[in-house]
Amino acid sequence: MGAITASSSTLRPDPKYKSILASKFINCLMLSGKKGVAQGVFYQALDHIKKKMPDRSEIEVFTTAVENVKPHIEVRSRRVGGAAYQVPMQVNRNRQQSLAIRWILGACREKKGRPMYLKLAEELMAAFNREGAAMTRRDNVHRMADANKAFAHFAW
Repeated sequence: MGAITASSSTLRPDPKYKSILASKFINCLMLSGKKGVAQGVFYQALDHIKKKMPDRSEIEVFTTAVENVKPHIEVRSRRVGGAAYQVPMQVNRNRQQSLAIRWILGACREKKGRPMYLKLAEELMAAFNREGAAMTRRDNVHRMADANKAFAHFAW
């Protein structure tokens, strides 16, 4: 398991779904310490998902979306003899989760002109179906790692 940080040990499950992942996501969504606003946006997004996908549990759609976006391998720069190589490396579990959350939120924030909860709901449903901007980002990271497999022997 990954390193235990102060934030991970003090993190409380969210009040509605009792999910640690949802709580973490809300904290990342929050801007300027406005947790109530972030919770409102998150729960509105999940309600929207419930309307659009009545056959699925909305929290299941959310967790599956985050799982789908998690990268398994990424490239890291490593300097060897004056040259910098892009070396493919495994991603640890904590980093996988934080990258997935960051990419989903980044994809939502890039889109303009609609309420955040709608953008978030659409991005989560897209990620659940293995499409959308966050999945594209993950696929690009995996493609980069594949392209640089030749430098894998520099990973130590």
